Amino acid sequence: MITISHLSKSFNKFKAVSDLNLEIKNGEIMGFAGLNGAGKSTTIRAMAGIIFPTSGTVSIDNNDIVREKVKASKHLGWVPELPNFEVNAKPIPLLKYYGGFYEYGAGELDKKIKELMEEFGIYNYRNRKLKYYSQGMKKRFSLIAAMIGDPDNYLFDETLNGLDPQGVKEVRDIIINLKKDGKSVFLSSHILSELQNVADKIAIIKNGQLIKILTREELVNLGSSGIKIHITNPDKGVIDILSSFGETSLTGDYYFIKKGGNQDPAGINKELVMKNYMVDYIGRENETLEEYFLEMVK
Repeated sequence: MITISHLSKSFNKFKAVSDLNLEIKNGEIMGFAGLNGAGKSTTIRAMAGIIFPTSGTVSIDNNDIVREKVKASKHLGWVPELPNFEVNAKPIPLLKYYGGFYEYGAGELDKKIKELMEEFGIYNYRNRKLKYYSQGMKKRFSLIAAMIGDPDNYLFDETLNGLDPQGVKEVRDIIINLKKDGKSVFLSSHILSELQNVADKIAIIKNGQLIKILTREELVNLGSSGIKIHITNPDKGVIDILSSFGETSLTGDYYFIKKGGNQDPAGINKELVMKNYMVDYIGRENETLEEYFLEMVK
């Protein structure tokens, strides 16, 4: 279990994180979402013990990450956004070094390394220096390094970045299996659909402050119901027309009319066509996590 209690972190006069309180229970996946500069990476670095909190605490299985760093770190696997390893190192010797911090019997560590490298598809590259690994291979190696001690808690910071679709699926399956094994997982990602797919809860942070924790039940029935519309020839006049049917927002290329007023898709479509707009999609939907998130942090 990971417990963050009244965590704050300042850099000179800038407060990157302010009075953050979170708990990630065993067998739970907590997503972490926020715009760039919201304080996500600062939070994760404090959780990993890379930087010290200005105030507050982080505990890993009841071990304080500052005062009991060695014990806490043994219970924590961290995959940073941009893995950075000794470029001239080869994977197996480096993994043996990491594994030396844990109590493996004779031959057990070699077996564990081989199993993990085969599982992540890089065992055939075991004699290649890490500087010749692609970004995706480095990400896979960093996952192995985090899992070598079989910790009970994991921090994933934008781990899906740099992976191809097959790699994203593999990591998604690994995260779900970690949950099944009773591990606690803290997953920061810009890919909100992936958070929505796997997370039990999603914490949303803005300007260093927690503004909302969404539960799985809330994620299933997220935000307001309404009408979602895509128009191939939009202009500034579209908002005026749609606003007469309810509160209207634009996310990407799609307009969304929240519940309120006349919510008849056929009537909305007729009005748009009469004004010479080409509608290629209109339907009744709930807000996506992306739409909800952007509304929360704007």
